[in-house]
Amino acid sequence: MKTLGIIGGLGPETTSEFYLNVIFSSYKKNKEFRPGIIISSVPMPYKIEEEVITKNEGSERLIPFLVNEAKRLEVAGADFLVMPCNSLHVFINEIRNSVNIPVLSIIEETTKFLKKNNFNKVGVVSTSATIKNKLYENAFKENNIAYETPDAFEQAKMGKIILNLINGQQNNADREELIKIISDFEKKNVDCVVLACTDLQLLIPEHPTLKIFDTMKIFADVTVEEILK
Repeated sequence: MKTLGIIGGLGPETTSEFYLNVIFSSYKKNKEFRPGIIISSVPMPYKIEEEVITKNEGSERLIPFLVNEAKRLEVAGADFLVMPCNSLHVFINEIRNSVNIPVLSIIEETTKFLKKNNFNKVGVVSTSATIKNKLYENAFKENNIAYETPDAFEQAKMGKIILNLINGQQNNADREELIKIISDFEKKNVDCVVLACTDLQLLIPEHPTLKIFDTMKIFADVTVEEILK
């Protein structure tokens, strides 16, 4: 059994939810063991977080924080690393190059999941940073998966919803707004919708006709498989 190192993403609740997901999923698969998990809560300045989420500005200032915590987790004994945050995967190469252990990618694993399940056109809801940095666009193009994203007005709303979640605010108004944005994908004939921001699962959005997949759940399942190897 491998020891997991978690690099905390944007929003402490997401990291704790990911941790619990991994713990309970591991227990369901193998009741004989408890997974070894080391968590690093990255000390990111809130101002930088806010600007990255709402404006997609200054994200490169996060690199030293992420690289430093990745190195610390390796020294602490982690066999592999994960980062349960889509937006920060723009720096996954910097993180991978800073350590000598594997670093799994939520973008890569979500793309594999969609391809395996034969989804050809996907609606993506995420932070502006994820969209502008083309994290899923590039991965989808390589795997012949078409995609749709919210329009500019809806994306501005998404930024506010996500910032509220990071600040620990979960309310019905944001949930209803998110569901409206998801509903608009019906007109674009998508096969499914992915929550490409791990904070969005906190709102537990549901839709009567569209399948909604949480990238954090997909990533947690892959992480458990890696732990149990």
